[in-house]
Amino acid sequence: MTDFSTLTACGECCVGCSKKKDGQCPGCIEADGRVPEWAGSGRCKVHACAREHGVQFCGLCTEFPCEKLPSMISWNPNIINHLSALRDEYNKLHKSKP
Repeated sequence: MTDFSTLTACGECCVGCSKKKDGQCPGCIEADGRVPEWAGSGRCKVHACAREHGVQFCGLCTEFPCEKLPSMISWNPNIINHLSALRDEYNKLHKSKP
């Protein structure tokens, strides 16, 4: 089962990341998307977009899947399927709670 409290806007999890463990990166959640990987742009575009839409991760957005998603998350060619699976798991988990 996924720990959604550690899930980033792009559907990744920073727990266990060597950069975070070594102190090179604070993590997207902790740094509000302002991490060394995105120093040139100031803030991760995926993180910023998710926050603008009021969702924890892209799969929960009412506009998901949007046309800009594949280019914003180019490192994962299966991003739509990945985020869809996370959304389905999230919805199942939260619908089963009273």
